Amino acid sequence: MTNDSIRLARSSALDRREWLTLVTLCGATFMTGLDYSVVTVALPEIGRDLGFATTGSLQWVATASLLPTASLLPLFGRVSDIVGRRRLFALGVVLFGGFSLAAALASAPAPLIVARAGQGASAAMITPTAVALLTAAFPEGPRRTRALGVNGAVLSLGFVLGTLGGGVITSGLNWRWTMLLLAAISGLVLLSTTTLPRDTGTRATARLDVPGAVLASVGLFALVYAISTGADAGWASAPTLGSLSLAVLCLSAFLLVERRHPVPLIPLDLLNRPTVKWGGLVGFVTLGMCGGTTVLLSLYMQDVLGYPALATGAGFLAEGIAALVAGLLAVRLITALGRARAMSLGLAVQGLGTGAMILLPVEGGLPLLLTTSGAMGFGHVLTVVSFITAMTSGLRDDEQGAAGGLSQLPQFLGGIGTAGLAAIATARTGALSPTTDKVNATLGGLHAATLAAGLICLAASALPLLLRSAPLRPAAGTSRSRRQRTSS
Repeated sequence: MTNDSIRLARSSALDRREWLTLVTLCGATFMTGLDYSVVTVALPEIGRDLGFATTGSLQWVATASLLPTASLLPLFGRVSDIVGRRRLFALGVVLFGGFSLAAALASAPAPLIVARAGQGASAAMITPTAVALLTAAFPEGPRRTRALGVNGAVLSLGFVLGTLGGGVITSGLNWRWTMLLLAAISGLVLLSTTTLPRDTGTRATARLDVPGAVLASVGLFALVYAISTGADAGWASAPTLGSLSLAVLCLSAFLLVERRHPVPLIPLDLLNRPTVKWGGLVGFVTLGMCGGTTVLLSLYMQDVLGYPALATGAGFLAEGIAALVAGLLAVRLITALGRARAMSLGLAVQGLGTGAMILLPVEGGLPLLLTTSGAMGFGHVLTVVSFITAMTSGLRDDEQGAAGGLSQLPQFLGGIGTAGLAAIATARTGALSPTTDKVNATLGGLHAATLAAGLICLAASALPLLLRSAPLRPAAGTSRSRRQRTSS
């Protein structure tokens, strides 16, 4: 071991208190990641048990949680800067556990969907505050990068284990146990919140930008709604076009309002920081392409290889293990290469792994499936840790909540990538259907979509070159006093 590696290990080592803090925050991250994937696997049984009328109505069990999470992230990110992150985090965990218990006890579709919406709103409180608490607890540098690496790996592991665990639970017990599991995890996280650091430092001015909050929430709600329902309703249908139009109108008005508001929900100079702007775009690409490809791999294993649900979940283990390894190695790679180069490397590895899926055969090919999905998972998590590290670095304490919300937003807007890849796969499958059988036509569509995803990741690997470091800005009061002295 070289002297440099010894120094790096010591500088990134966490003490007992920091490990307890990290376990608490990672527990919350794991819980929110598990929530979406474990429910997705349980949907068929939920539909049979509660008597959902159609597949479209059943999909609302997942969508009802996704919409409030995505639309309320900027609001709660800013609220945490005002009221205190630890307080909002604890409230979110309590509400998440309560709504999970309500979902487990639901006896009809409507109560379940309401409970799922409550889980989504609670997750919107937890997600940005967890990132802000993490950046407050760990100083900028190797220790923060290591904490973010573990957190990113745990999030990916939550998605993978949710897919596998959902199949195990619904096969051996029933879907209600998935909700009870989430309630139990939230209870454990709540008990460990005493390990979290108390809110210190400068809080944001205790005034909420209500017009900005309404416009951002409605705009994001409309955008994610259009993404989530567009494939079933039709991208040219009136509801989809209306939702997209409302999203454009509200988000455009939001930017205008933020320019004039004295205490904006999201300061525009924060949005214009290169680390936030380009880091967020990198996050949008990596999350959209990985999420979309994961859906395609699920279709490949079930519709082409004929795997049952449990075996399909097991097929994602290589992706989960590689993601965990990437999270643990992230601090070394980011320290050695820098955030921008680590992002480029991550996107390139993700792109190569995804693009190589064009070689997946119609039968067999398990080693290739595990190798390519593992490469995708490794590159994806390295990219995620790098872009979140970039977006949350060089900020004042009273901006960390807003930045935490922005850093989590790409995973929900990444649904645009999922929809785009699904459209490519559908179009190619339709073109091949007249000349081949259903399985080969499906495989051809999946090949086209994974190749597109790989090329997009490889092209986006140049984006981090536009990212440059930005100095820490002075507190708002200091800036105003300087301007007053200058004007006088």
